[in-house]
Amino acid sequence: MSKTAQCWIVKQEPTAYSWADFVKEGRAAWTGVRNFQARLNLRAMRKGDAVLFYHSVVGKEVVGLAQVAAEAYPDPTATEGDWSCVDLTPVRALRRPVTLEEIKTHTKLSAIKLVTQSRLSVLPVTAAEYAEIIRLSERAASGA
Repeated sequence: MSKTAQCWIVKQEPTAYSWADFVKEGRAAWTGVRNFQARLNLRAMRKGDAVLFYHSVVGKEVVGLAQVAAEAYPDPTATEGDWSCVDLTPVRALRRPVTLEEIKTHTKLSAIKLVTQSRLSVLPVTAAEYAEIIRLSERAASGA
C-alpha cells in the first residue's frame, strides 16, 4: 500500500459472492451498489487503494485483502440512475478472519465505520484501522 493510498472495506454476502468466488475470478467489477453515500465512496476510490473484503450476513467477518484495479465508471448493471462501480482484484486471504464481534470489542477499532455506519456496503477505513485488522488476523483465534 502506498503512502497516499486510501483504505476501504467492501461488504458482500458470501452466499451471493464469496471471497472464494472473487479469488477464482481474479478480478471483479463491484457493481450493484444503490446507496448514494456508498456511490460517493466508490467514486473516491483510486487505483491501488487497499480494500478489506468483508462477508456480511453470514459469517460477519473480514476475510481478505483486495486492491482497486480500475477507478469508478458507469455501472453496467444499472437500468436507471447515475450509478458507478470499480474493479477490484484479490491480494490475499487473511491468515484468519477477523469477526465483527472482535472488531466491536477492540478499543483501536471503536470508531470504525463498519460499526458506526453498518448499513453501507462500501466504507472508508483509516490506515490505522486497516493495519489493526491485519494485525488481529495474524493473532491466534484465542486472542493471544
